[in-house]
Amino acid sequence: MSTLAVILIIVAALIVIALVAAAVRRRASERELEDRRLEATVHRDEASSRRLSAEQEAATAEEQAARARREAAEAEQRARAAADERQAAEAHEEHAESLDPDAEQRSDRPA
Repeated sequence: MSTLAVILIIVAALIVIALVAAAVRRRASERELEDRRLEATVHRDEASSRRLSAEQEAATAEEQAARARREAAEAEQRARAAADERQAAEAHEEHAESLDPDAEQRSDRPA
C-alpha cells in the first residue's frame, strides 16, 4: 500500500469517528432536551394540582366564614329577642305591681 492510501484511510477513519461522535452528542442532547421537557411537564402538573387544591381550600374557608357570619347574625338576633322578652317581663311585672293592692306588703317583707 502506498503512503497516500494509508493517509486517506486514516483521514477517512477520523472523519467517520468524528461523524459518529457528533451523532452520539446529538442523540445525548436530544435525550437531555426530552428529559427536561418531561420534568417541566411534571412541574406543570404539580403546579396545576396545587392550584386546584388551593382554590378548594379557599372556597372551603369562604364557606366557613359565611357560616360564621350567619351564626353570629343569628346569635345577635336571639340576644335582641331575649332582651326584648326581658323588657316585656319587667313591664308586666311593674304593671302587676301597680295593680296589686298587696304589693306594698310584699315589698316590706324580706325576700
